[in-house]
Amino acid sequence: MTGSESEGAQVRRAVCPGSFDPITNGHLDIIARASRLYDEVYVAVMINKAKKGLFEIEERIELIRHVTAEYGNVRVEAFHGLLVDFCKQRDIPAIVKGLRAVSDFDYELQMAQMNNGLSGVETLFVPTNPTYSFLSSSLVKEVAQWGGDVSHLVPPAVLEALGRRLRQG
Repeated sequence: MTGSESEGAQVRRAVCPGSFDPITNGHLDIIARASRLYDEVYVAVMINKAKKGLFEIEERIELIRHVTAEYGNVRVEAFHGLLVDFCKQRDIPAIVKGLRAVSDFDYELQMAQMNNGLSGVETLFVPTNPTYSFLSSSLVKEVAQWGGDVSHLVPPAVLEALGRRLRQG
């Protein structure tokens, strides 16, 4: 593509939001799929001061950057406040969310409608790979805390960090 052809081309951006405490293979599957559909994918790591996570925000960001490095078009940033404000500040017109079950849809549909009403940002729902349909960060942490094997549920770097954190107490 020549310079004049690319001048009018708009960069297609989307965001995959979440707490990612820790990132799982299910999250990674959605991010990977979004990275094939969009020019830039932001992974927005939610800061919730009311909740104490297992990993600090900076640790989550570093882990996500490590496990998404192969995609080349994924950016990882923390955010607090309204997701639509994050989107407006970065000119992101689309939110990509994975859906595990019908119960996810009920809540996510309300959020999608609210976000669209507030800012015009669209939400795209991606059905989760059936392999990960039961998977959540909370479940991974609980199983790992009781000594269960979660090696097939998280990337190797996350497994290592999870083991270190749990050994620290």
